[in-house]
Amino acid sequence: MTRMRMLSCGTSYDTFYGVSTLEEIEAAAEALSPEEKQRLMLFLATRMRAHGLAMPEPQKFSREQMKDWIAEDEADMRRFQQGK
Repeated sequence: MTRMRMLSCGTSYDTFYGVSTLEEIEAAAEALSPEEKQRLMLFLATRMRAHGLAMPEPQKFSREQMKDWIAEDEADMRRFQQGK
């Protein structure tokens, strides 16, 4: 990673550690707060649209899958509450 001075939207940041590989970007994203991750997702979605890229289709789950997940979650919660 490189160290450089960065100006963004009229705000001066003292240092910015540039990332150039997907692995570095993923590692940097992990260090973000939940709010910053949300801003990053919105930024990426906007850039994808600007470049004419299609957004992924929402996943669809059957009622049976959702019922199974809920039952599993409830069983996990019971075990947790029992200290198991």
